[in-house]
Amino acid sequence: MFSQLKRLGADSLLYAFMNVGTKLIAFILFPLYAYYIGDTAKIGILQLVDTNVSMLTFLVIFGTDSALAYYYFEYKDKETREKYVRSVMTFRLSVVFLLVIAFLIGGDWLSSLLLGSSGYTDLFYIALGTLCLDTIVTLVLTILRYEFQTKKVVFTTVAKMLLIAIVSVLFLMFIWDSLDGILVARLISVGIIVLVLIKPVKIYLRPLFEWGILKKILVYAAPLVPASLAFWVIANANNYFLKAYGTLSDVGLYGTAIKFATFITLLTSGIQLAWRPFSMSLKDKDSSPKLFATLYAAFLLVGSLGVLLLATAMPWIILVMPEEFRIAFQYVAPIAIATFLNFYYMIVSTGIFYTKQTKHISIAFGIAAVISVILNFIFVPVFSIWGTVISYIVAYCVALFLVFRKSQKLYYVPFSGFKMAWTIFWLIAATVSIVYIQVKDLNNWSIAGVWIGFIVLILLVRMDKYFVKRK
Repeated sequence: MFSQLKRLGADSLLYAFMNVGTKLIAFILFPLYAYYIGDTAKIGILQLVDTNVSMLTFLVIFGTDSALAYYYFEYKDKETREKYVRSVMTFRLSVVFLLVIAFLIGGDWLSSLLLGSSGYTDLFYIALGTLCLDTIVTLVLTILRYEFQTKKVVFTTVAKMLLIAIVSVLFLMFIWDSLDGILVARLISVGIIVLVLIKPVKIYLRPLFEWGILKKILVYAAPLVPASLAFWVIANANNYFLKAYGTLSDVGLYGTAIKFATFITLLTSGIQLAWRPFSMSLKDKDSSPKLFATLYAAFLLVGSLGVLLLATAMPWIILVMPEEFRIAFQYVAPIAIATFLNFYYMIVSTGIFYTKQTKHISIAFGIAAVISVILNFIFVPVFSIWGTVISYIVAYCVALFLVFRKSQKLYYVPFSGFKMAWTIFWLIAATVSIVYIQVKDLNNWSIAGVWIGFIVLILLVRMDKYFVKRK
């Protein structure tokens, strides 16, 4: 067990370093975007473009990431593994090609539908070019991660973000100070990374249409597609409700809060990248359930403390933004709760992926997406941005507990669902309390009281004892 934990710890630490580096670059870059663009409405347009590209990314991946993770570790010989990777690459690039055709035919109409103006069609063309190149880079880095070439993955990922930052700043300062300039800078930067990875790229870019392999991949992956669409609805449809019931400035402020809420991924993303190969490699070990129970509890506690720390520090962190953006600070920590739950569901869904019952993730997130849409209809017209935040948190809470419940039935881990719910409930209460104190400009010592209250409540249910017997 110790050697497995050592590997997880070492890989997670490197991935955490990678994430800290990339997030710091992004956090420096976003205020620069805000200063050069100088308009919350234009930042709202950029947010909507990124929202749509994220949805298209789900379609391109089509659940094949989870399928590839399973079959890559299922087979040991290099030739078979390579066939699976090439099949996935061929499938993904074929989907990108179909999307490009769709936008070439109906780009103006789609731009008007999604952004309210046909004048932004070029933004989608540039973004699709970046999506194509990023599809190649992402799959190559995924295989390097499966091969535990962690240092190479970390270096390449940080280099990509650094390139995007440098090229973006150069474009904004000297060449093209507009949204087009930002997107072209991304395109050029990702293209350079493709050239850096040219050796594995040449191997995996060779098309392979082998129906037997593709069928196995899609049978595993297809049940996850509704889940991917549900993810997109929960995380991104909020932008369209804000645009419909509010303004593009509301979308820009919400997008600002989303960017800063990803601070929580400084804690989680390293683990997230290391978790899949780590957990899949332990599939047949008798000691795994007890190990997983310990990790479930540890991740929940560390993540909760991270959210509260972000809530406490946010009024000072937001000062890096121009004045008109700073009001967004109050939404950041509540959104970070949903961001953390999006990570945490992957940790507690081990049984679903072990047994290939991935349709249950689609069911859980499908239910959560419906709830999210209903809550947006109810709350956004009344509470604006707070309405989207409420729907976001509730949807992920529902999805998490549905996934956890099913995973426990398929592969039991001695971990208390009640204590998990208790911790998340008081995390939400503590976060909202801290934000309320800050917005109302109350005594800062009240925030210390919230911290103490949260810690006492967690100790009350003995979070250090998570092992329970199966009934």
